[in-house]
Amino acid sequence: MADLQTRPSPDPAPPSKGGEDFFDRIVAALRNAFGGDSAANLRSSLEGILEDTSKSGAFSQTERFMLHNILQFSGKRIEDVMVPRADIVAIEASATLAELMVTFQEAGHSRLVVHDETLDNPRGMIHIKDLQAWLTRRVKKRRIKPNGETAAPEAKANGKRSSKKTAKASKGPVWEFFPSDFRRTIANSRMIRDILYVPPSMRAVELLLKMQSTHTHMAVVVDEYGGTDGLVTIEDLVEEIVGDIEDEHDIDEGPAVREIGDGAYAVNARAPVGELEAALGLSLGLDDDEEEYDTVGGLIVSLVGRVPGRREVIKHPAGIEFEVVDGDPRRVKRLRVQTGISADEPTRPKLQRTPATQKPDPDPKPKPKPKPDADTQ
Repeated sequence: MADLQTRPSPDPAPPSKGGEDFFDRIVAALRNAFGGDSAANLRSSLEGILEDTSKSGAFSQTERFMLHNILQFSGKRIEDVMVPRADIVAIEASATLAELMVTFQEAGHSRLVVHDETLDNPRGMIHIKDLQAWLTRRVKKRRIKPNGETAAPEAKANGKRSSKKTAKASKGPVWEFFPSDFRRTIANSRMIRDILYVPPSMRAVELLLKMQSTHTHMAVVVDEYGGTDGLVTIEDLVEEIVGDIEDEHDIDEGPAVREIGDGAYAVNARAPVGELEAALGLSLGLDDDEEEYDTVGGLIVSLVGRVPGRREVIKHPAGIEFEVVDGDPRRVKRLRVQTGISADEPTRPKLQRTPATQKPDPDPKPKPKPKPDADTQ
């Protein structure tokens, strides 16, 4: 196992004054445009203009959205925008390139964290472009010439000869992969790039500027003990300003809170509690630990004191029920929220199965065999 002491320790201090100067320059420019007001008064005035619908003509809806996000972005920390540890897709350095290709295809990401044994021992990251370039360099060394001869000594060592018929059918050189290319491990391929290590308390704007200056677009969030707490990419930071960025490979999961009829809602467990409260018109906060969670999944865990299992139903004091539709032993993924429940109705530990989904009795009692009639003997 790699020694954690050899890994660079995160520096909670800002790398430079660029993060502060960035927003100071914006404030200075706006101050010159609107007068000599202080930064606090100018920010308050600008937020008031953005929220005032009567002055909506000054900015388009998109401009107001982005300006509001910029004002909020200056106060956000890494812990507010990071991908939690449970959602990180990573791969071990001992994995083969074939396994790496499958992981890239299943995850739909262009970058993956590479670690030794666990996520607490990250070694860096690998980019899908580096994998493509490495494989291309390998096949270039043994391309098949138009006369049918293979230029690579590895092909002769393996006792393989290219087909002259195939070579003549091609106007240019023929490219060929060997199984040995895909059996090589990630650690031996020398494709691992450096990665940033940042604390969760770091300001998001400081990390954005650091990523721009170092040309490293992925950072591992580490806690005070050196363990991995989360992951941040430059896309996560940019989305805080411009909104969600979906490419050709992203799957549209729909809204996080969706009404499905009869007072029921389908809810993503990662949806903010405030979004569900707005949809239901209810306050779902718990007085004793209201500040310990931000998502609906965190609310459920705080409500029952553990991670509930699938099909479990949890009652909330506000008169609603949460049914766990999907999840695993570590987290809740999807929920069904039912409104209009009596406040004094007890919580059901498990949802009763319907006759269509009722499982057969695992130990049925044997039925007595009918006695044969005298006529059939």
